[in-house]
Amino acid sequence: MNILILGGTHFLGRHLVTVALERGHTITLFNRGRTNPDLFPQVEKIHGDRKISLSALADRRWDIVIDTSGYHPRDVLLSSDLLETSVDRYVFISTISVYSELNIANPDENAPLVRLDDPETAVVSNETYGPLKTHCEDVVQAVYGARSLIIRPGLIVGPYDPTDRFTYWPLRAQRGGEILAPEGPGVPVQYIDARDLAAWTIDAASAGLSGIYNATGPASRQTIGDFLSICLHVTASGSKITWVSPEFIEANQVAPFMELPLWVPSEMAGLLTVDCSRAIAAGLTFRPTEEIVQATLAWRSLLVEETPLKAGLSAEREAELLSLWHQQSQSSTSER
Repeated sequence: MNILILGGTHFLGRHLVTVALERGHTITLFNRGRTNPDLFPQVEKIHGDRKISLSALADRRWDIVIDTSGYHPRDVLLSSDLLETSVDRYVFISTISVYSELNIANPDENAPLVRLDDPETAVVSNETYGPLKTHCEDVVQAVYGARSLIIRPGLIVGPYDPTDRFTYWPLRAQRGGEILAPEGPGVPVQYIDARDLAAWTIDAASAGLSGIYNATGPASRQTIGDFLSICLHVTASGSKITWVSPEFIEANQVAPFMELPLWVPSEMAGLLTVDCSRAIAAGLTFRPTEEIVQATLAWRSLLVEETPLKAGLSAEREAELLSLWHQQSQSSTSER
């Protein structure tokens, strides 16, 4: 098939291109040419800024467009309108952050969505990211209807992850010593390897799949205790895990999901218990967590040692928190 990818050289995009080429598809990339411009020399590249003009795509024809870089509805409206008669199917990469009732576990594709009163004037930020994606979905569905495929991933992980929200834990296990971990081993976690998401996206689009699909994993319930045990096993670490309470985390202003990745407070449990049964029934599969951890460590080892992590606790901050936790625990014990 002839596939146009809006983006295509950053994290999920580069995995989409890799999978599509392996499947024998013909790829065209449209992006600004600023991120990893030397990737995929065998692929046609059209440079431009989607926020300004998509005229370079006019009078062309593709079977599918995959939009990995649509964050604001006005930008998605430009691409949707221009490509309406140029593509058979519009695939939009959205997010599970579109759901409004994150305190309710196991949201499926029909769960209520979060919106903005005035999306047109909104600037993309941590607060507006989810609702703006909702409005982007609205645009795609309004223009393409049954010719649209909306994919809502959870936390995307694996090689080339720019956020380090998964990477922190394998590296922390590799470092050894006492590890501070949130709440308790039974708390659920969810994530999806970018390579699995890319493979399913290409195959689903090629098969003519339409509608809305949550896409995160693993296939069966996994807890943070399970996950950290895998990290310790893969790294052959003899580390000890110390679980600290949500109250301690809040009192010490430790940021959920960023300083303690893969964990959120109970009032946001929906983020890590998303129902993905519809996508699984449609062919979404997941590689073993051990393989993701190994691949993440192998990729990260290629970066210079000084490259700082963008998520997780620093060694100094973790040591400080562990010391405080043990002091409080000893104090509580002595008072009994």
